Amino acid sequence: MRYEIPENKKLVYECTIPMRWGDMDAMGHINNTIYFRYLEIARVDWLRQFNAEPKPEGEGPVIVNAFCNFYKQLEYPGDVLVKMYTSDPGRTTFETWATIEQAANPGVIYAAGGATTIWVDFPQQKAVDLPDWVREMVTP
Repeated sequence: MRYEIPENKKLVYECTIPMRWGDMDAMGHINNTIYFRYLEIARVDWLRQFNAEPKPEGEGPVIVNAFCNFYKQLEYPGDVLVKMYTSDPGRTTFETWATIEQAANPGVIYAAGGATTIWVDFPQQKAVDLPDWVREMVTP
């Protein structure tokens, strides 16, 4: 199956992640929960580039919804290539999207997922407007 990223999304980050032996399940392929871990690794690494990880004493991103669609089985050993995209900045939120490929089989999407991210003031425990610098980095 071929997955196409719609045009209104902005490619913001790519990374290669090694599959670990412990990522497999009893069927010998990568467990479905691990795909969410790969998506998380890419998202956190991307945010760290901008010093945008959550700060308990200040503001930062929180995931309020996450999904993943599975198209092909990933099998150990190997590396995955995660390509991350952003779109749809709102007042307090933006969307992230990602594709997961096997690095040895580029261009074939094994899974695709995403998350809705909300910007939060942690001491106040409430959503706040996206900072201008965040809005700029996520706007296609």
